[in-house]
Amino acid sequence: MEANRLELLEQIAQGIATQFGKSCEVVVHDLDRHPDHSIAAIVNGEVTGRKVGDGASHVVIEQLQHQDLQPKDHLCYLTKTPDGKILKSSSIYIRNSKGRVCAILSINYDISSLLMVENAVSELVTTCEPQQTEPEKIININDLLDDLISQSVALTGKPVALMTKDDKVRAIHFLNENGAFLVTKSGDKIAKYFGISKYTLYSYIDAKQEHKRQEGK
Repeated sequence: MEANRLELLEQIAQGIATQFGKSCEVVVHDLDRHPDHSIAAIVNGEVTGRKVGDGASHVVIEQLQHQDLQPKDHLCYLTKTPDGKILKSSSIYIRNSKGRVCAILSINYDISSLLMVENAVSELVTTCEPQQTEPEKIININDLLDDLISQSVALTGKPVALMTKDDKVRAIHFLNENGAFLVTKSGDKIAKYFGISKYTLYSYIDAKQEHKRQEGK
């Protein structure tokens, strides 16, 4: 990302965070950096416990994986930190002069205390329990890999010890589709987890991609 664009985004991040106070974290992700170190600027990082140089979140991995040229800004959705804070979040996609997404400006406002007040008031003024929605998790990239591996295993419905080759191919395809291999040394960790060699791991990926190509003909 160009230096002047980063300076502008840092200025905007500081202004937003100052306007809304210590509960408002604003993060600038540089998509030209490696996913392990995508955070180029952050204000009030204590909200999620992150700092400059930390890794990408799920929204960044998703953009890097799919290279969506026209992503829609993701505004006013719920996220959750590892320590249980509930955040109201927005992700804004920043484009360079060629129209390519080069950065993501993320705003994460800690509404945990406000939700406690809302719940207390709700008990007084309503007669039925409010429905809860499960917010997205905000986690660092290495934790994201663990989370994706867990999801891939759940997808097959079997522990690794009972998986067939087809089960493992399905799980590894899920990991590939969701950006797991963008994480540094993820191939070593995934191969070890599924009890296969790295050669076999990448042959599974190639086999699945070839199958998709054949289906598309």
